Amino acid sequence: MSLSLFGGHGDPEYLTAHTVLLSGYVLEEAEWIQQELSALVQQAPFRRMVTPQGKMSVDTTSWGPWGWTSDDKGYRYAKFDPITQNKWPAIPKPLLGLASKAAERAGYTGFIPDSCLVNRYSGQAKMGLHQDKNERDFNQPIVSFSLGASATFLWGGNTRSDPVSRLTLHHGDVLVFGGPDRLRFHGIAGLLPSLETDQPLYRLNLTFRKVA
Repeated sequence: MSLSLFGGHGDPEYLTAHTVLLSGYVLEEAEWIQQELSALVQQAPFRRMVTPQGKMSVDTTSWGPWGWTSDDKGYRYAKFDPITQNKWPAIPKPLLGLASKAAERAGYTGFIPDSCLVNRYSGQAKMGLHQDKNERDFNQPIVSFSLGASATFLWGGNTRSDPVSRLTLHHGDVLVFGGPDRLRFHGIAGLLPSLETDQPLYRLNLTFRKVA
């Protein structure tokens, strides 16, 4: 099943009662965010992590007191970057504000993330269906920014075998989900081809979470 959603800049569009798409919500800030990302990777470079299922096809890094990491033993959050042994770079305050305001726009007040996982998709990279469940408080929403190439987002149910919907996420879109939807399975089927020669060949996904 495909979800067809149309709306104005940042107008809340409800996929369910607890999941909201804010179309183009960070379009105006996109260039600035990508500049901040360039500074981030100077301190915490992108890396291709290993999971119990094998090597990931996306590149990752993190901002904030807690960074997401993985190896063949499993997934977890860590206070120190396993590559540099340094603390992860702090989330820029304006970016924290954008994430908090997006959550509030979607009906989730008081959201102050302490982790921002950054995923970079290129080529045939994808993300299989999974749950975000390494966080302590599932009452806190997930706030996800999309920048760059459009991608097909997979939106499943509370079990891996539930039906999966498909939603196209574009440059500048923000997706917020919480409440009963907080542990729904989701993923990325891949990047969408573009006929525009000036379109980026990669997608950046910033996922804000409250970990501790």
